Amino acid sequence: VIKCKAAVAWEAGKPLSLEEVEVAPPKAHEVRIKIIATAVCHTDAYTLSGADPEGCFPVILGHEGAGIVESVGEGVKKVKPGDTVIPLYIPQCGECKFCKNPKTNLCQKIRITQGKGLMPDGTSRFTCKGKQIYHFMGTSTFSEYTVVADISVAKIDAAAPLDKVCLLGCGISTGYGAAVNTAKVEPGSTCAVFGLGGVGLAVIMGCKIAGASRIIGIDLNKDKYAKAKEFGATECISPEDFKKPIQEVLVEMTDGGVDYSFECIGNVGVMRAALEACHKGWGVSVIVGVAAAGQEISTRPFQLVTGRTWKGTAFGGWKSVENVPKLVTEYMSKKIKVDEFVTHTLPFDKINEAFELMHTGK
Repeated sequence: VIKCKAAVAWEAGKPLSLEEVEVAPPKAHEVRIKIIATAVCHTDAYTLSGADPEGCFPVILGHEGAGIVESVGEGVKKVKPGDTVIPLYIPQCGECKFCKNPKTNLCQKIRITQGKGLMPDGTSRFTCKGKQIYHFMGTSTFSEYTVVADISVAKIDAAAPLDKVCLLGCGISTGYGAAVNTAKVEPGSTCAVFGLGGVGLAVIMGCKIAGASRIIGIDLNKDKYAKAKEFGATECISPEDFKKPIQEVLVEMTDGGVDYSFECIGNVGVMRAALEACHKGWGVSVIVGVAAAGQEISTRPFQLVTGRTWKGTAFGGWKSVENVPKLVTEYMSKKIKVDEFVTHTLPFDKINEAFELMHTGK
């Protein structure tokens, strides 16, 4: 058993608490990882807020991390102690019907236990002050050591800087993949990206790499426009600057609508606007943001009858075990940006400050 520091969420709506936790050794087909770097994501904040129907407490959150394999359980073949890895919240077992289908990346092998905050055998590897602590998204990267299923880990280039590539564990991969895998943006196309946070910037990057000629960024926070342009946005607009709905503005600006639109916020009203901003006959709108529990989307069916397509994406459609190492290689060869997404680097004990910076849009 390893004793180490972890940021524990004891209950919903309260700040994280830095505690000494016990991390049990990995069982069969499990891997214990020394986490070197982790990022914070809105999904962590969503669960911490208490709005997540799957949220269980007390829990160790975090799902954008990178580290070094410390030890492996029986039967683990793909990684060994000392390997550099990224934990994966969407695993890739290679055996379930989802993994065998090229149309999806949503491996279901450990979905049930992962959703309950437990390892595949139905137990936890974390304890603190004599209490069992739940896992989160199969990763729990807000701990100096974590234990994950062997199908939830990608071995990456040992030379990669872990304080940067940890972002490929969720946000950057999600946005980039939404553009290149889910939408399949084509050269010369016009795109609209709603929400210019980390995921939105990654979508813009993907659209640019795919050869889009016009990329319109939409956000209420104008402080985000300069960064969006650095990533490839050709122009940025705020819905507050117009009297009419933003979809009408976009349809006028683009001679009938955009070829591709992306909702990167998790707001059902914006999801509708993103679909309705698409061009009749061929426009495709991709939902990337995760809406709160119980919310529903609406539009007039005529929008779809007249040739628009509404899609969703999870982790950018990447089959995780095989593609995350390739994304690291693309970063190392400078095909995709990663460093530019990092705004602040803080010590672990300032993790609550990181959440504040995220909530204020900084």
